[in-house]
Amino acid sequence: MDTVVERISHSDSDEQIYERASKILRSGGLVAFPTETVYGLGADALDKDASAKIYAAKGRPSDNPLIVHIADKKALYELSSDVNEWALKAAEVFWPGPLTMILKKKDIVPDSITGGLPTVAVRMPSHPVAARLIKKSGVYIAAPSANISGKPSPTKAEHVIHDMNGRIDMIIADDTVDIGVESTIIDLSGSVPVILRPGYITWQQLADVFGEVEVDPAVTGSVADGIVPKAPGMKYKHYSPDAKVVIVMGETGRVADKINELTAQRHEEGASVGVMAVSENVGMYNADMVVDMGSRCDEAEAAKKLFSALRSFDDKRIEYVYSESFPTDNVGQAVMNRLIKAAGHTIIKV
Repeated sequence: MDTVVERISHSDSDEQIYERASKILRSGGLVAFPTETVYGLGADALDKDASAKIYAAKGRPSDNPLIVHIADKKALYELSSDVNEWALKAAEVFWPGPLTMILKKKDIVPDSITGGLPTVAVRMPSHPVAARLIKKSGVYIAAPSANISGKPSPTKAEHVIHDMNGRIDMIIADDTVDIGVESTIIDLSGSVPVILRPGYITWQQLADVFGEVEVDPAVTGSVADGIVPKAPGMKYKHYSPDAKVVIVMGETGRVADKINELTAQRHEEGASVGVMAVSENVGMYNADMVVDMGSRCDEAEAAKKLFSALRSFDDKRIEYVYSESFPTDNVGQAVMNRLIKAAGHTIIKV
């Protein structure tokens, strides 16, 4: 398959790009496009054959649900059989934006995009390219991140091209992704709102709206074997570069000493080593490659840099990556959720 790459110019000529992408989506094809969180890999959400192409292109397990992207709130009533007061309030406060709701689905939503579950995940993106594409195409767009399953999510067009060239019909390039981690997912289909995946919208923000909000144990762990995950990213190892990733937690000086000790061991074995550290600590390490993740006071910067950092180690053929842990007061919780999954829960505490 020849993959067409079209770059948004923010001029009148963009209309031709949206028209071409819309035709591809309406005919059952695949289009990658930017959102405010990461790049998505889109198909017509109500076309089960089209959604099956997403799983094939990504190599994604078929029980891993997809998020349906919409352009207006009335779509909730077309996709969900129970648009409850929580959903209406969340839409009022957080949409358009990086919040995904899980609600009971209508029969119009194919089981192929829900992992066979009776619920559907829905989001209204705020990114202008995503919003315009949904409106122009006239279809609801099922869109996981536009990467090979298990690899770091793409925040730049070059990441999508690397993973998806030859696998999909079209890539819309516009590197204005500004959050860097996927949307917060909250399950509103039960008796209490439950966060299934942390993101830019934090627990505190949700608690301010809903009052009681629970956090699923899979946020810091994984769904048990044999259980169908209710949301993307709950069950499988995700976000991993080719390198082995290890998180080292503890007091700053001890973390640096441990990472340098491990680095020396790997160097003796002839292996290359990368480190992820906050700006204040980058000078403390003796690795082949040290990535500055931003100040420890800026969780949003770490979120924005995370996936590009993980991919950069592959570019330099790094074999081992040791990472500091990051603050988790706000979006840092999402950073650590992704990093823990990238490390396969390999954590050293010092």
